[in-house]
Amino acid sequence: MVVGLSVILIITSAVMVLLVLLHKGKGGGLSDLFGGGVSSTLGSSSVVERNLDRITIFFGVLWFVCIIALNFLINN
Repeated sequence: MVVGLSVILIITSAVMVLLVLLHKGKGGGLSDLFGGGVSSTLGSSSVVERNLDRITIFFGVLWFVCIIALNFLINN
């Protein structure tokens, strides 16, 4: 059970990194340094951004639940 949750945690961690990197930059920070300030036609749809937000929240909740479950299993 612990091994399965560990694998799910590793996969969700990698997916979370990719999903966060897919988000469009909101300001003049590091995202502009790497080309985030340039408007692209790929991410211009608000529907795409909302769906990306929903997927990111889903994987974030799954990641958090895996951490709590692993903590409970390891400590008991």
